[in-house]
Formats: sequence, structure tokens, C-alpha cells
Amino acid sequence: MSSNREYPDGPVIGVGVIVFRDEDVLLIRRGKPPNKGSLSLPGGGQDLGETVREAAAREVMEETGLEVEVTHLVDVVDVIRGDTAGRTKYHYTLVDFAAEWRSGDPVAGSDAEEAIWVPIAEVGSLNLWSETERVIRKAAALRVLPLDHPSD
Repeated sequence: MSSNREYPDGPVIGVGVIVFRDEDVLLIRRGKPPNKGSLSLPGGGQDLGETVREAAAREVMEETGLEVEVTHLVDVVDVIRGDTAGRTKYHYTLVDFAAEWRSGDPVAGSDAEEAIWVPIAEVGSLNLWSETERVIRKAAALRVLPLDHPSD
């Protein structure tokens, strides 16, 4: 498979990670194209020889400095964009995982301009890509809190 992102020989595999800490979700402000400056999930490309779960934990560490426990698969999102000639210009297969925060304070690194905790309840007001908002809501609905989580 080619590593070209524009007009690739095959799909480009990436991971997105919905990281929870109590009632907050982690978002990054993208530091590079595509969608530079927009809020998104931490994530990125899978490396050769790396499982998607390993890629998820690594990408969160690289982009935010946080240590997380990847808990479960949330969804797989295909992004396929063609050009005016009918050729496939972009083809991303994004594997989205849920994770729980384990340690660290978010600090933007590598591809992120900013890394912030946002209350889950405010996700709908952030003008996120519709698929990002959808997978956050799905992950929150599927979330199983650890037994040692303080109850309200």
C-alpha cells in the first residue's frame, strides 16, 4: 500500500481516540492539515507492525502527553472523497476507540496546537465534524465506568 494520502493506492488507516476523564472528553485543536485549527479527537496513522490499539495509545501520548487505557472499539468510519474526474482523491478508514485517562495533564504535542478537556454535555455546541460528535456520543453511551469510580 502506498503512503500517499492524496490519490492513494489503497485506504489510509488511522485511529481516533475518545478519551474520558470523569465527565469530560479530550479534544485537540489540529495543528496541521487537513482541518488545521479545528477541534478533533486525538489520533493519527497506524504504523507498520503496530496494532490499532497500540496506535491509539501511542497517538494519544504523542499528541497530548496522556497515558490512557484503551477500553473498546466504538466504530469504524470511512472517509472517501473523489475528484471531478471520478477518481478517489482521499480514502481514510478511521478506527475509533474509547479510552479512559490514567495519568498526566494534557499538553499539546506533535500534530496538536492545543489539548483540552471538555464536558461531555458541551460536545454538541462545539461545531465538531458530525462523525466526531456521533462517535463521542456513542462512546459515552457504551461507557462502563470502573468499579472504583466515585458515585454521585
